[in-house]
Amino acid sequence: MSEPDRIIRLKTVLGLTGLSRSTIYRKIAEGTFPTQIKISVNGAGWRESDVKRWIADPLSWHTSASRKHND
Repeated sequence: MSEPDRIIRLKTVLGLTGLSRSTIYRKIAEGTFPTQIKISVNGAGWRESDVKRWIADPLSWHTSASRKHND
């Protein structure tokens, strides 16, 4: 059985990628970085696996490459 995907917050994403906050949000708007998922009324995060896939190959990432989830 595989381990469930972790949800990571912005501070962790910043540390993993080395990008600035504004760069991450710009890339999300461009469709070249994984989008956030809502985890509460005021909170959002990223699937760790999506961020790690982006880190492994950032040039070929596009939002269509992300998994479709029916959570």
